Amino acid sequence: MSQRSRLSLIIFQSLVFSLLFALFGRLFYLQILASDQYQDAAISIQSRDIVTPAVRGAITDINGLPMVVDLPGLVVSIDRSTLDKQPDKGLLVLVRTANLFNLQYSDIYQRTRLCGELPKNNRAGCWNGTRYQPIPLVGGASQDLALKIMENADLYPGIEVQSVPIRSYPSLEGENVAHVLGYVGSVTDEDLKNQEEVFYRNEVVGKTGIESVYNKYLRGIPGVRTVLVNRKEVVTKQSKNIKAIAGNNLITNIDAKLQAGAERALEGAVKRARASGYKGDSGAAVVLEIKTGRVLAMASYPTYDPAIWQKGLTVKQAEDLFSEEKGVPALSRPLQGLFAPASTFKSISVLAAANAGYSLDATYNCPASVLVGSRVFNNFDSKAAGRLSLEKGIAISCDSLWYQIAYDEWVRDGGLKPKTNTKDYFFNAANAFGIGKITGIDLPTELSGRLPNRQWKQSWYEQNKDFYCNYKQRAQKKDLTPYLIEIARENCIDGNKLRAGDAVNFSIGQGDTLVTPLRLAEIYAAIANNGTYYKPQVARAVVDVDGKVVKEFKPVLAETVKAEQSTWDFLHRALRSVVTGGTATGSFSGFPVAVSGKTGTAQVFGKNPNGSAKDDTSWFASYGPTENPQYAVVMMVSQGGFGASTSGVGVRDIYATLFGVVGNKVDPTKAVFPNGVPTTIAKVDLKRAASEVDLTGIKVGGVKLK
Repeated sequence: MSQRSRLSLIIFQSLVFSLLFALFGRLFYLQILASDQYQDAAISIQSRDIVTPAVRGAITDINGLPMVVDLPGLVVSIDRSTLDKQPDKGLLVLVRTANLFNLQYSDIYQRTRLCGELPKNNRAGCWNGTRYQPIPLVGGASQDLALKIMENADLYPGIEVQSVPIRSYPSLEGENVAHVLGYVGSVTDEDLKNQEEVFYRNEVVGKTGIESVYNKYLRGIPGVRTVLVNRKEVVTKQSKNIKAIAGNNLITNIDAKLQAGAERALEGAVKRARASGYKGDSGAAVVLEIKTGRVLAMASYPTYDPAIWQKGLTVKQAEDLFSEEKGVPALSRPLQGLFAPASTFKSISVLAAANAGYSLDATYNCPASVLVGSRVFNNFDSKAAGRLSLEKGIAISCDSLWYQIAYDEWVRDGGLKPKTNTKDYFFNAANAFGIGKITGIDLPTELSGRLPNRQWKQSWYEQNKDFYCNYKQRAQKKDLTPYLIEIARENCIDGNKLRAGDAVNFSIGQGDTLVTPLRLAEIYAAIANNGTYYKPQVARAVVDVDGKVVKEFKPVLAETVKAEQSTWDFLHRALRSVVTGGTATGSFSGFPVAVSGKTGTAQVFGKNPNGSAKDDTSWFASYGPTENPQYAVVMMVSQGGFGASTSGVGVRDIYATLFGVVGNKVDPTKAVFPNGVPTTIAKVDLKRAASEVDLTGIKVGGVKLK
């Protein structure tokens, strides 16, 4: 053999041995080093998890009365393993079922298909579980229709009726609480990406409201039964069976009776506004415990039935929730409604004036109008009140005296050429009360409001300069009026400057200032408490099914506004004067509980969809009882007209519920908190809620329901 042939043979042998070595190395890795990993993968291909969601914990009011709870309900489900054995794969059964429940066959078909059975672009509403799990079709089915299925089982093979826990809203005191509670929904792909919690496809989780914030406590631990199947999907054995563990219960600070009273008062205020000729499109009401920040009631109008999410949302219901014509019921006004605070802001202006050196005991002129630069700013209704004390000015809600003070301070800060170190007493006072920040309440999607100070003006200018400098080309035709064109020209040139008009408008809560009703309630709680205010809290405690406290939520100090005690004393007297001899006198005439507060009637720029001018926003912000403040109560009605006649009367109605006022007398037996807000954690009582469920005569699984 030649040298060249021998070399070729050696190379060939080396190549063969290298390949054999690589092959044996890979086999060693797969069978020895990575055996556990691939064994698990093989088992997972052959295994199927049948998940039983845990009973979700109840959400109760401060007294342990359930506001939302899982209760037995009749659910109609489909067994795919049975349907698939039908000659037509269950087609006739599905059509028959659709007709019985007045549903579309196409919808039922989609809901009962495994997601892997459908094209990737057409999987909306598909079933994320396995064919061995009952696929829910109708939740909260009526007894009559459920009986028809059970009595005609031969016509409905594979259709099952089960008694399962359904999220229910007993409304034992007539409360709604939809925006506070939120709702639950099916697990989504986004939920499955959560690294902190392991979710299963057929679970429900909190989507909004307190259901979302405290989902980890309410959810419980699902039960999982794992079975092994062969390639024909026949079960060969059971691998494991872990029983579900019920979720914990959440006790809130909401009082169901007070909540129902606040909702009635708010709805009454809206209807009163409409009866007076105003649009009255929406509103909000908030009740806080002053010394803790506990949210005792929080209402939003219009609202919706929280149970619609469990029954199955129709297309019309979904449209109505976000319809402007319907008032956007999905919007939580206490947290997400942004409105100019109007004259309720003057309480903050008192602190600003005191910090600027103005005497609170002096008298001030209240003219019909004030000329600021070249623009005339009118007093409310353009009426002059002459020379009066500042306390009287607050009581009758004089605007023009604040125009003069705010303008003087604007000039002292340098006017259009501000000094390096401006004092900005009004902005700083508003900032101390948290305007422009979220309160941090334990509910999602809270908005922050707006503090239109110098920093905000600069930011706003940078974002909008291009629009105003090209206004004629970019604005809508209906907005090309001489006035708006001139405003645009000014904003293009120096829209970042704080003008005199901005300063005087800010002093009376108008202009670009925006607050939520919740923020204003916190502000008046701070005023009643000499500057100290707490973060609003809905949750009181988490307790397990045996009543053991898992977590208690204690008051959290938010901030303390610094001011002389004499300033607080003055403000307390002035706010009481509003009710005894000012703008709210008529609203509280003969009321047996001393209340202090401030009316607000905010002018609104813009038009409604029908082209009509928007009506004023009605406000009343208050606390009571005056001598020993316990509660801060605020109401707002959008396009509700005057603060006193609309919201003022509504707030009076809430205090009547709080203190048990009947006519002009207090009936302590009717008071919500006759001994004050409970300081101990209540025991959860689900018996009353359970008694509301009537499944008499229905047999499920061979057992007659009683």
